[in-house]
Amino acid sequence: MSDDEEIQVEGPILGDDDPMRAFLPTSFGKSSKEADIAAQIDRSKRIVKEPITGKSKSGDSDSNDSSYSENDSDDSDDEDEYPTSHEMVIKTHERAVTSLSLDPAGGRLISGSIDCTVKLHDFSSLTPTTIRAFKSVDPYETKSSAANTESHPVHHVEFNPLAGGIFLCISAHPQAKILSRDGDIVTQFVKGDMYLRDMHNTKGHVSEVTTGTWHPTDKNQCVTAGTDSTLRIWDINNKRSQKEVLVFKSRAAGAAGRTRMTAVAWGTPVQGGNNVLVSAALDGTLVMWSGNGPYTRPAGEIREAHKPNTWTGGIDISSDGRMVVTRGGDNLIKLWDTRKFKEPLVSVEHPSTSDHYPTTNIKYAPNSTSIITGSATGHLHILNPGNLRPEYTTLVTPGSPVITVDWHPKINQIITGSANAETHILYNPTMSTRGAVDVMSRAPKRRHIDDNPELTTDQSLGLSGESIFTPGALANSRKAGVTASGKSKDPRRPHVPQQTPFLRSQPDEKHISENIPLSRMLHEDPREALLKYADLAKKDPVFTKAWKDTQPVTQYADVSDEEEDGPDKKKVKR
Repeated sequence: MSDDEEIQVEGPILGDDDPMRAFLPTSFGKSSKEADIAAQIDRSKRIVKEPITGKSKSGDSDSNDSSYSENDSDDSDDEDEYPTSHEMVIKTHERAVTSLSLDPAGGRLISGSIDCTVKLHDFSSLTPTTIRAFKSVDPYETKSSAANTESHPVHHVEFNPLAGGIFLCISAHPQAKILSRDGDIVTQFVKGDMYLRDMHNTKGHVSEVTTGTWHPTDKNQCVTAGTDSTLRIWDINNKRSQKEVLVFKSRAAGAAGRTRMTAVAWGTPVQGGNNVLVSAALDGTLVMWSGNGPYTRPAGEIREAHKPNTWTGGIDISSDGRMVVTRGGDNLIKLWDTRKFKEPLVSVEHPSTSDHYPTTNIKYAPNSTSIITGSATGHLHILNPGNLRPEYTTLVTPGSPVITVDWHPKINQIITGSANAETHILYNPTMSTRGAVDVMSRAPKRRHIDDNPELTTDQSLGLSGESIFTPGALANSRKAGVTASGKSKDPRRPHVPQQTPFLRSQPDEKHISENIPLSRMLHEDPREALLKYADLAKKDPVFTKAWKDTQPVTQYADVSDEEEDGPDKKKVKR
């Protein structure tokens, strides 16, 4: 065959609609697999059946009107106004998420939960298929083998707004902690003397700390609120004693001058001015101090701002430092003016969840253009900062209360934490930057065979019965067992005996009795086992058979009747 002739390869003659074309290759060589970024972002778009929008009508000045207005025709315009069109879901906790915080740059997310752990998420390492925490921290875990290991639910976590390298962690414990952005403990504040009556003489909280926040202009100061009726201002460089102690004396009947401080907020005007420190108490009082001191007496105090003995868990200060919004346990949201700190400007009804989740919060949006909060039905409410009417309401977690919310100003994304242990990050690809937008724009991680749990042998299940097993060495055995006193190491769960590899490989009783000789003797009475050979030993003795014919006859002495009574008794001397 000459070189000029063309080589023709006959292919199968198939029609355009023939199903066999799906099995034929379309091209040869290595094909590039590029991720469709637009399709990934479209898949993260939220499907909301009926978004509720409300517009404030001019001329309506009724401050107590909290009814929603009818749905407007421009629902899509409202979705574009707020970054809620898309979402990314993070499921890393086991129980309800109580607190969330983003660092000032918006690149790292921390979340606290009732499961006593703090999860750290780094957006730069997440992909659409690998959304998980890179580290899980129990702030009060000392050693896994210690008998006095204890854990406490996390109440509040918050990054330092002026230094993103540390964050404040508050659990159900008298000692608050400062942790690094990698989860390492930097500072643990001291506990006060619980036997001192005057709180001014104590060096730290003497009972549980409920919440706290950072100083708005000083990166080395923070404030914590406790159930010992005090607010304590700390210098993070001095853990031995607080810098200032603010003792609140309750005037409620039967309170003996003490109550629990439930919420605290520390704000400063953006344009400059004096700081404002506002706190709420369990007796319904709202207290305001001058943020720069002195702290000898409050600058303002409103008794029964909310219903007494209800938990006011949400409080925030506007960016100009003039307005304060509170969400109480009496199903009310109230707006206050720091310049006329006597009566609420606006009061609207909003179902409270603080009876089940005390850390339910309320937050101002960036530049105080809106107010956001959650609800017991799982909705996110965006309220008007002037009249507290809902401007936009969307369903986040159906049937599960939204506990904590936050709106980051730099990346323009809304973060919510719910009672079903889910963290939702709401964003808009055109309005938001970085954060969840970068995560959903990355190519999915290629699945390795080790990433499939069905094809991977678990270490705890793969151990053989002959291997040496150290108690507590298996995975998830951090709090298994009991302490030296007999109490469970984890007070939240009863003690469950750990299933060792020996117990899993131990054969049953039937197999032992059939295959192991003399195994039935373990369940027999030894006396009965010997007595069944008594007759055989008399008839055919084994050991004394050689002396059977030569064995002498045993002879016994004859006993007379006189000697049967025994020897004579000695006469008793008179």
